[in-house]
Amino acid sequence: MRIAQLAPLAESVPPKLYGGTERVIAWLVDQLVEIGHDVTLFASGDSKTKGKLHPVWPRALRLARRGADPNAACALLTEAIAQRAGDFDVIHSHVDWLPLPVLSRTGVPFLTTVHGRLDLPDLPDVIRAFPKAAFVSISNSQRRPLPGANWISTIQHGLPDDLFRPSYERGSYLAFLGRLTAEKGPEGAMRIARAAQMPLRIAAKIPRAETTYFENKLAPNIDGRQVQLIGEVDDTRKQPFLAEAAALLFPIKWPEPFGLVMIEAMACGTPVIAYRAGSVPEVVEDGVTGFIVDDEEQAIRAVNELGRLERRIIRARFEERFAASRMANEYERQYRELLARAEHETFQKDTA
Repeated sequence: MRIAQLAPLAESVPPKLYGGTERVIAWLVDQLVEIGHDVTLFASGDSKTKGKLHPVWPRALRLARRGADPNAACALLTEAIAQRAGDFDVIHSHVDWLPLPVLSRTGVPFLTTVHGRLDLPDLPDVIRAFPKAAFVSISNSQRRPLPGANWISTIQHGLPDDLFRPSYERGSYLAFLGRLTAEKGPEGAMRIARAAQMPLRIAAKIPRAETTYFENKLAPNIDGRQVQLIGEVDDTRKQPFLAEAAALLFPIKWPEPFGLVMIEAMACGTPVIAYRAGSVPEVVEDGVTGFIVDDEEQAIRAVNELGRLERRIIRARFEERFAASRMANEYERQYRELLARAEHETFQKDTA
């Protein structure tokens, strides 16, 4: 099949540092190429892919010169796919809602994977405006706020099974990996680690909008010994960071759509201690790949019970459930169903 993939422009594909969505897109495109498809990636010009790159904007917006207009970049992305839509059998968008008016008029089958939270005002109005647009969720939990959308599947993320080397030794510290925002739970992670009397290492970026939160709530508790901030990590540094941890702490306070870091930890054989919110019960197998908890007290107890978990089993469950090949095969099946449906509708029109 000739497949177009539309990526957000905030980060390159794959991202240089932080960026879960763009990382998943990179793995999906590469895997689709591996199984024989002709894939074109519409993304920033500093992206790298096994497919064909259509550069829409010179550099990822987060790394571009100050003053770059994201709306202008998105306008160019939409125009690029409008001009080239006829080159493809199917279009796969990862850009949420902006391309829908154009994609709905190209006559080419398309689907949209939504990667963010959906419990936001006005989204039901968008869904009603595009009743035939096909959507894929990344967890069943994610889609609950929009039951009226045309959901065709839930496809969980996957990553290459050779990306991270597992470690089967018990780690020496607790890990936190993600954005330093209140909804991700870094304050809770600090309290859990202190109460469990274990070091905490934090690999994260400080969003510009969260500087005040960091300085007021987090910085006073980062002492460089019991709590260490090591900054953002790329895939090379992420592997030892996760593999050498006793557990990943995931004390989220929001409806997490998926939580890529959880399967990255599992790929390293590292268990996950996560709050029961959003996608967590769909990703973590309680008592097998980690522990699902409801509060800090339970999380502290879970730290003390990590010896019950077998890191080899955690890695095996990752390979069974979250490999990039499984993800690509599930998307391929949806592409073929979209094509078959479009052909059927065309036949009905021609014979009416």
